[in-house]
Amino acid sequence: MPSIYFTEEHDSFRAAVRRFVEEEVAPHADEWEAARAIPRDVFRRMAELGFLGICFPDAYGGADADIFFAIAFLEELARSRMGGFCAAVSVQEFMATQHIFRQGSEELKRRYLTPSITGQLVGALAITEPDTGSDVAAIRTRAVRDGDVYVVSGAKTFITNGADGDFCTLAVKTLPDAGVEGVSLLAVDLKAPGVSVTRRLSKMGWHSSDTAELLFEEARVPVSQRIGEENMGFYYLMEAFQLERLAGAAIAVGSAVLCLETTTAYLKTRQAFGKPLSRFQVLTHRLAGLAAELEAARQLTYQAAWLLQNGHDPVRECSMAKLVATELGKRVSDDCLQCFGGYGFMEEYPISRFYRDARAATIVAGTSEIMREIIARIMIEGEQPGRGRASAGVSEGRSCPVEPAVRAAIPQVPEKTVEGLMRSLPGRIRSEKVAGWRACFHFRLKDSDHPDWTVRIEEGMCAVEEGLQGSPDCLVQMKAETFLGIETGATNPQVAFMMGKVKVSDVGQMMRYVKAFRPIFT
Repeated sequence: MPSIYFTEEHDSFRAAVRRFVEEEVAPHADEWEAARAIPRDVFRRMAELGFLGICFPDAYGGADADIFFAIAFLEELARSRMGGFCAAVSVQEFMATQHIFRQGSEELKRRYLTPSITGQLVGALAITEPDTGSDVAAIRTRAVRDGDVYVVSGAKTFITNGADGDFCTLAVKTLPDAGVEGVSLLAVDLKAPGVSVTRRLSKMGWHSSDTAELLFEEARVPVSQRIGEENMGFYYLMEAFQLERLAGAAIAVGSAVLCLETTTAYLKTRQAFGKPLSRFQVLTHRLAGLAAELEAARQLTYQAAWLLQNGHDPVRECSMAKLVATELGKRVSDDCLQCFGGYGFMEEYPISRFYRDARAATIVAGTSEIMREIIARIMIEGEQPGRGRASAGVSEGRSCPVEPAVRAAIPQVPEKTVEGLMRSLPGRIRSEKVAGWRACFHFRLKDSDHPDWTVRIEEGMCAVEEGLQGSPDCLVQMKAETFLGIETGATNPQVAFMMGKVKVSDVGQMMRYVKAFRPIFT
């Protein structure tokens, strides 16, 4: 079927992935499910075929392809008939290594990214803890600086590739009491001293993938293995969540497509009351309705992918795609199992595995409840993130008690406008925070009468000009309404960042900017 998203090259690639999965993976599904493991040579074989570095640059061994090659790949992974296989591969390629590629040093990229693309290493993403679930800011695993190493202590759970993998991208607290401002990311070898697998978890589905509980007992991790800047991990995770949710949506779509195909074929061959089940309208109409909903979910996923590829922030669309596709996948597997009758409840029929595996998709990469919360916040606040190119907070923007002398030194802003707030920056600069720092910021504030501003910081001082002047170290984009909300304390900057209302070209520079100015007082 012709598509505005896929070219002949995409279709040829999809065919190659399908051929590999159906000929070299699916025939081993029962064996790998029973063994609760995926042979390592499968990763090396996928690397040979160019499947493990689809969107990574050629410099690291990748194919440097666009996101729709990745979408086609993820959809076809479902033909392995193993949700666990889909999970293990997608975590390796689209989660664990993404942070190393985006924020890691060249040393980390050569040490972990390239070997992952060539299938020599398998990675995990270790965020979730026994008592935190989706609350990244509340993690308790600590990393205490000791010279040129971090001493890491804590526990992680539900970690895909955690038992049989080689390394993990680990979320830790480097500032224990700082909430989202105290999270950092480390690349940690899973066989390093002080790192252990406390147990392999036994799951209802996804049997072929290993899922582990990890324990870190004063593990000493070199500071050079920190991914990006210290205390910036929360923002790095938020930036990568959209790709992670897209991956979940694409796999769910592919799985539902195969589930419907399998069920349709069964209805044509299974006889009841002297005719094939495909002649019973009550069954075929049920599948027809599911097929229509599935096509809608597929197109929503493709649109979200297009927005992401073209530099937008599709927080709403990616959350919707993940919610709709995974919830629909769960319902498709349930309704299709019903079409199989008693045979659907038997382990020997693949539909029972479809049913078990579909259930996990609404939990991982953000539960359906979290997706609904994100979508609801966007609806209620009246924003449509993703239409511009926006991503992280602007200033602390909240009132707090201070000494009268300090308060008197901060100029009041009688008119809370974009121009008024921008012009107030020089008087709000914290000179001690910017000593020795030189930076240029460009602000583009959509829907403002004065949309473009240049903010320069140099020699402990700040200068503001209307218009975009010079070459920026960081480009900041958002709606004027969002800017005003953050600056006046009406909008939480972390929430604005999470919901894609603000985008910056350099997160590290922006976080330094955030701490450089005193808030206004109302």
